[in-house]
Amino acid sequence: MSCPICSKDTVEKFRPFCSKRCADIDLGRWMTGAYALPSEDPVDDEELMEELEKTLGEIAANGKNDGGSKPH
Repeated sequence: MSCPICSKDTVEKFRPFCSKRCADIDLGRWMTGAYALPSEDPVDDEELMEELEKTLGEIAANGKNDGGSKPH
C-alpha cells in the first residue's frame, strides 16, 4: 500500500500514511475544507428555511412526533 499523499510505502505506525508529516498534511486538508463530501443541502439560507418549513409542515400533516418527547 502506498501513502495517499506522497506515494511512498506506508509505515504501520502512521498507516495509511508513510509519516506523521503526511498524516498532518491530510488532516490539514480536511480542516481547511480542501476535501469536501458532496451534499444536496441548500446553499442559500432562504432555500434552507423553505426546506425546513416544508419538512415541518409534512411532519405536522402526518401527525409524526419526532421531537423526542412522549405524546400525552
